[in-house]
Amino acid sequence: TRPPRPAEVDGRDYFFVGPDTFRQMVADGAFLEHARVFDNWYGTSRDQVESLLADGHFVILEIDWQGARQIRDALPECRSAFILPPSAEELERRLRGRATDSAEVIQRRLDDAMADMSHWEEFDFVVINDDFATAVDELLAVVRGEGTRIAAGDSARRERIAGIVAPQTGQ
Repeated sequence: TRPPRPAEVDGRDYFFVGPDTFRQMVADGAFLEHARVFDNWYGTSRDQVESLLADGHFVILEIDWQGARQIRDALPECRSAFILPPSAEELERRLRGRATDSAEVIQRRLDDAMADMSHWEEFDFVVINDDFATAVDELLAVVRGEGTRIAAGDSARRERIAGIVAPQTGQ
């Protein structure tokens, strides 16, 4: 329900709809998952995902923890991966570097992100996005079913995650 950013195209990047249309789509059961994030509503089309799966495709959803929880309930066979920044400072640098949001919006996103990161343990895998190529390789390993080295239960990975998440969430 948010307005498109300058470079985004309706139907390519997202399908943009107004709040009334979105509410009707929820009532009609059009979404596999939906959530309010940063004052806007987002959802994943049930028909699109089911069609892609029926055609034998892998489907990768870029959604928040709320949506992932709904997906895991609807599709228990799915694999879920939580992508963490290497640090809060790096996350802030990346958000500011996009130059798409006001200082107030960036601060809200940072505050919300710190809270969101506390949900990492709900996921099957955790990827720390400190090197893009490595993060992509780790995500591909998850898709291929070879992601045991980055499983959320891995003790070395858990120690690294604690250094990222614990200072911000008090865990």
